[in-house]
Amino acid sequence: MIFRVRSRALPARFRRHRLLIVGCGDVGMRVVRKLDTQRMQVLALNSTPERAAMLRAAGIRVLSGNLDAPATLHRLAGLAHSLLHLAPPGAESPDADPRTRALIGALRRGRLPRRVIYGSTSGVYGNRGGQWTDETAPCAPLTARARRRVDAEQALRQWGCAGMGLPAVCILRIPGIYAPDREGGTPRERLLRGTPVLVQQDDVFTNHIHADDLARACLRALWKGAPQRVYNANDDSCSRMGDYFDLAADLYGLPRPPRLPLEQAREQLPATLLSFMQESRRLHNRRLKRELGLVLRYPTPAQGLQAATPKAAATIDAC
Repeated sequence: MIFRVRSRALPARFRRHRLLIVGCGDVGMRVVRKLDTQRMQVLALNSTPERAAMLRAAGIRVLSGNLDAPATLHRLAGLAHSLLHLAPPGAESPDADPRTRALIGALRRGRLPRRVIYGSTSGVYGNRGGQWTDETAPCAPLTARARRRVDAEQALRQWGCAGMGLPAVCILRIPGIYAPDREGGTPRERLLRGTPVLVQQDDVFTNHIHADDLARACLRALWKGAPQRVYNANDDSCSRMGDYFDLAADLYGLPRPPRLPLEQAREQLPATLLSFMQESRRLHNRRLKRELGLVLRYPTPAQGLQAATPKAAATIDAC
């Protein structure tokens, strides 16, 4: 007689947590580098074969699929305990994000992730006229890309609050990401082109976050983020846009950018660049620090940019 021993599931403390990253670009890779991949299995959705080898070399399990082709997403169902969604919306629709809705549809076919973190944008607040802005401020997006982010936020939060057993969703609203070791992560190329900024009286307040601090914020949200909670993911600075570029120019030993009045800028600058010059806000990050417990390594861009140029003396103070 043959006795068959039924295998029993290991206790939860012995199972590897599986994290799925959708949109595993620069920030996603920074998140992976901060994880113990011996204790956590990282999966990443990937649509480009040339990038797959790099992801595998980092210890990531690659799942082939494309957010623009929902039929390719069937393998995602039931795999992950947590989801970090950093993929940008597609540009096809001016007011909706079909990529996020396709992702939700695929994940609904199996066991759902317990926690979902979505990387949105602070652009959902629109123009606040330089006012201090916390997470209770209403969304008033001015651009198509920001409206798509609002749609993604709403879709995810509705999914997460539709009933018991559904994911705990939290949102990170992210401003301008910078880092000296990030492709396009500093203003250097723009300074070399001599792209103008606004004169002081027309200039807008902008907000920033170092890419490494953003990766740490993602991890904090994964472990400590509250369900249905929104967090501004920015540093402590509140500089005007022109001051930021002046700082970078001084650090790199380059000429400061020319200044234009807003009316002249409207005539000379492309619409995409001009859109950033017509939104002014100063973001509070109290929830990020108090609730998630994030201690910023780079509280201001001056400190983050100077990490690569330690002899520079320019500063932008924290607010």
